[in-house]
Formats: sequence, structure tokens, C-alpha cells
Amino acid sequence: MTQRYRLTIEYEGTDYAGWQRQEEGGPTTVQGEIEKAIKAFSGQEITIQCAGRTDAGVHAWGQVAHVDFEDFTRPMEPFEITKAINAHLRPQPISILETEIVAEDFHARFAAKKKLYVYRILNRQSFPAIEAGRLWHIRRPLNTKAMHKTAQCLLGQHDFTTFRDSECQAKNPVRTLDRLDVTTCDYDPYGGIEIRIEAEAQSFLHHMVRNLVGTLTLVGEGKWNEKDLQKALEAKDRTKGGPTAPAVGLYLQHIDYK
Repeated sequence: MTQRYRLTIEYEGTDYAGWQRQEEGGPTTVQGEIEKAIKAFSGQEITIQCAGRTDAGVHAWGQVAHVDFEDFTRPMEPFEITKAINAHLRPQPISILETEIVAEDFHARFAAKKKLYVYRILNRQSFPAIEAGRLWHIRRPLNTKAMHKTAQCLLGQHDFTTFRDSECQAKNPVRTLDRLDVTTCDYDPYGGIEIRIEAEAQSFLHHMVRNLVGTLTLVGEGKWNEKDLQKALEAKDRTKGGPTAPAVGLYLQHIDYK
């Protein structure tokens, strides 16, 4: 008999070739390492299903996956499963935050109602000594008020072909963007600013968030305005959009199932 569980997962993606497990002998992935840890404590060969596959270098504060366990040799509470998996993940930067019993028809990907991604930019002259690899460092000043105001024209349902990877395999480029906010906070006492761009939707196209962020930096630099962004969106052509922001600043923050 099997029981389905939902795992909430945090990871620092710098040293991983993304979420998805690759062929044996291939690069290290987050999924592959969690499955190894599961086998180490339970002896079970299990494939875990996640809410959204992240690319190489992308991080997560709240990735969600589901897993079906066969009966254990002794009954285990969810918190014991969390501890057992984490014991075999250490010292890797992957941590199971919570394990919950769910219905057998729960699916981490298809049951998701909203996904929230956060992109972090450090806006200052000096390079980051501690968080290198965890945010995008931009030296030139960015007008964040203009970025936020202009971003609002992208809300709602659109064909986002301009903002998806040229090799994106999604059959339909239409998505509904519910939120795209640009906010700031002090990063340090010396004038460093952290810019956070939050994007929320039920689903995203491949590289969509990173392409939106890269394009918004053109607005922040004063090179683009709302009219330019609207024109790019309507072009439905990736070559008409802005650059792709690096993976280092992207975090999958939360999956909403309600």
C-alpha cells in the first residue's frame, strides 16, 4: 500500500544542473539528490514530481513535490520522514522544510493554483562578496519606480512569445500574469539597494521571468519606456525583447494550492 506525501523544499541551485534528474552519470540535479536520499533511508526507488522544474543555477525557498511511499518497516510520522531525508542530504544545500500527508489524487504540478517567483538584483558599485551567485549584481543605477509602473502593462492574459525562450516547448504561449511588482529595500548601510521583482501566475513559459526581468532593466536604465515594452509584447518575437537575466537571481518562492 502506498501513501502520498507533499514535500516543501528549499535549495541553493548554484552547483546543480537544475531540478530535473538526468541520465545516469550526468550532472548533479536537485531531484536526483533528493531521490538518492530517499533511497538511502527507505530503500525505495522513487520518482518525485515537482510543481515546476527550475533551471541550472535557480534557487527555491518553497519548491513543492509529491512522492508515493510504500509502507515503511515501522510507522513514520511526517516530521520523521523530513528528518530522515535531510539526514542523507547533508551537507548539500538542499533541505526538506515540511512533509505532509495528502490525498492520493494530489499532484504537485497540476493542482497548483499560483506560482510566485522572486528575482533579486543588487544595485551598487561594489561586487557582492557573500551573496555572489545568489543575486544579479548591476552597478549602474536603475529607476525602479519606472520599472514598476511600466511592468503593469504586462498584467493580464497575453501571448508572451516575446518573453519565452526560443526553444520553449509549451504548445500555447498565452499566459495570465497576475502580478509583476518591483520593490526595493536597503541591502547594506553603504548605499547598496536590493531590488526585488515578484512575478505571480498560474504557470510560466520557459525563461519567461528571466526575460521579463532583463527587459525591465532596460526600462530602469532609461533605454525603454512603456511604449517600447508594449510594442515588444505585441511583436510576439523573442528577438524584439530585452536580454535574459542570469539564473543566479531567480527564486521559486511559493506555490499556492488554495
